[in-house]
Amino acid sequence: MYEPRDIIKRPVITERSADLMAEKKYTFEVSPKANKTQIKQAVETIFGVKVIKVNTTNVKGKLKRMGRYAGYRSDRKKAIVQLSEDSKELEFFEA
Repeated sequence: MYEPRDIIKRPVITERSADLMAEKKYTFEVSPKANKTQIKQAVETIFGVKVIKVNTTNVKGKLKRMGRYAGYRSDRKKAIVQLSEDSKELEFFEA
């Protein structure tokens, strides 16, 4: 079984994720092996909030070249977590 801190890797801060924060939706990079139930439990445990919905997406690594050498960035999984209306805001997104 995974620990909550092993499931949630880091927050994803982009313009789109900043716009979603107004709707109480927060974006995280999560472990590729984690499912929606594990992600929901991890967010509720770490931040002490109530999660309504979890949407996940697998992002394939892009091909990157450095001269004649080519390689791929690593694959990752993102989760968009929607909080309930009575839940508090997450602190580290405010800064």
